[in-house]
Amino acid sequence: MRNIKIEIEYDGTNYCGWQIQQNGITIQGEITKALRELTGEEITIHGSGRTDAGAHAKNQVANFILENNIPTERLPLALNGILPGDITITNAAEVPVDFHARRSAIAKRYIYHIYESKYRSALLRNYSYHVHRKLNHSKMKEAAKMFIGTHDFRAFMASGSDVRGTVRTIYESDIVNKGKSLYIYIKGNGFLYNMVRIIVGTLVEIGLGKMQTDWIEQSFEIGDRAMAGHTAPPQGLFLDKVYYPADSL
Repeated sequence: MRNIKIEIEYDGTNYCGWQIQQNGITIQGEITKALRELTGEEITIHGSGRTDAGAHAKNQVANFILENNIPTERLPLALNGILPGDITITNAAEVPVDFHARRSAIAKRYIYHIYESKYRSALLRNYSYHVHRKLNHSKMKEAAKMFIGTHDFRAFMASGSDVRGTVRTIYESDIVNKGKSLYIYIKGNGFLYNMVRIIVGTLVEIGLGKMQTDWIEQSFEIGDRAMAGHTAPPQGLFLDKVYYPADSL
């Protein structure tokens, strides 16, 4: 029995997110089916975390226990021959038995893509949030820095979420402008449900002049979801990297 860690790249446009559901096609479900076809085993895959329907991943991480003796280095090529073209296994490695893709992770980094243009992009419609009005980039960059540090992110969590603690630490929060595209980089030790998308929605509203930067501090203090901005759409969201103890933050 081997504990196998895989790294996965996927286009989430046609999926109901990462996690297996009864009434929807998911990334986890497709990989589970491919493993069953390849090995004949009923395998449980543990992902580093969920991604929403329509969201993407450049480097999702998962692990599973495998009894089949197929060489680890052959797994990516073999699985990619079965998986649909919008899911790719980019790496596989045997890891210690106590490694768990979610519980062993110490941080994650997300990238959010905003397309700022009067007209929508036919090519980027599934990979960006189209904002047709001019944004104030300097205000957004100033506001983004306010998320760095340890805060109570209760106001930046989707309503109805059931978690015990809402305090998280953000190590990186930055915005890079490249032509009509704005890329928001957020790295932290953990994220609440829809947290990144709500942070992005808040930054957009600040960029449009609908909110002031001091509302962020008030949101931390009051903890009311109504204090933060809207939830940005999922298609602009990419899971960029999952960090483990051996990685440098």
